Amino acid sequence: MKNRRRSILAAAAVTALFGSGLATPAFAACPPLLDHTLPRLQDEQPQSLCQQAGKVVLVVNTASYCGYTGQFKGLEALQKRYGARGFTVLGFPSNDFRQEDADAAKTAEVCFNHYGVSFPMFATGPVRGAAAQPLFRQLAQATGTAPQWNFNKYLVGRDGKPVAHFGSNAEPTGPALTAAIEQALAAR
Repeated sequence: MKNRRRSILAAAAVTALFGSGLATPAFAACPPLLDHTLPRLQDEQPQSLCQQAGKVVLVVNTASYCGYTGQFKGLEALQKRYGARGFTVLGFPSNDFRQEDADAAKTAEVCFNHYGVSFPMFATGPVRGAAAQPLFRQLAQATGTAPQWNFNKYLVGRDGKPVAHFGSNAEPTGPALTAAIEQALAAR
């Protein structure tokens, strides 16, 4: 009885410390850049970016009604091409440039149904200035470049540090971005 009580107390302590079902070794090694929990676009359930620790990550600020919105196709192609090798795209809708719908369901419709996005998408939020989400403030500080428009791309290495920034006009499947992804995937 005494041992069972200790086990229950220990389990409660682990749950209090790490949250239910999320205590994994990847979380213990979460780099500061990814140490954020944000609501998912489709259901606003919290999702930890620490799940991406150890992967090469492409962080992109998106918008549903932008001339670059068609880049979702290229971003999805990157996800399919490199996902099994430890790569993922993370999409962050933003209305900073007045090209995103206020209705999350409509944004999700564009991403998931129209473009078939399978990579994680997060709830709409600011990506520049003092009100920017902490992830984007950190990326801007580390690279010296805040998003100037929709579909800015930040490539983050397996170590959780930014390795490159690409502007809105950089095609996701273009040679510069794919070469940078290949190089980041090769680094161990």
